[in-house]
Amino acid sequence: MFERFTKSARAVVTGAVEHCEREGADAIDNGHVLLALLDREGSRASFALAALGADRRREEITRALADARRRGGLTQAETEALAGLGIDVDQIVRRVEQAHGAGVLAGVGAGRPRGRLATRLGHRPFQREAKDTLVLALRIAVAREERVIGDEHILLALTTRRCVVAETLADHGVTRAGVERVLYQA
Repeated sequence: MFERFTKSARAVVTGAVEHCEREGADAIDNGHVLLALLDREGSRASFALAALGADRRREEITRALADARRRGGLTQAETEALAGLGIDVDQIVRRVEQAHGAGVLAGVGAGRPRGRLATRLGHRPFQREAKDTLVLALRIAVAREERVIGDEHILLALTTRRCVVAETLADHGVTRAGVERVLYQA
């Protein structure tokens, strides 16, 4: 599948790996993919993100992704639903971090028991959700009868999935409908 990626889409994948490594995470997730998309300039996805104002909100988006990772990947909607049941997610996270180390629920930090050998060897695997996003990008390109997978297809896939990244993007004005409108005048 990677051979069908445009140069820009390949740069997003390698950028996601770099974000993961800088963060010290065990595996590449959709958040890393989004950060790599936000790094791009002069591509279709960067055009769409700029048109929808996400480029000006990069710090807010980065902070929202970090907060979600710290919560173990729970979306804000899930956190609010749990609060409605009397469960304070932030309090639970603080207690877990006190016992096991800062960032343990995010897959980083002192308490991280898994993935050490792989990360020591320099290999960071893609989490299932990130793999599924790349497969969805392929499906979107095929459905649009396009021969290659561009970074715009990755962005569309991220806005389509039900995940923290899609919620974060929507909270900052980037939805699938908005991306399609900017890219395809739909």
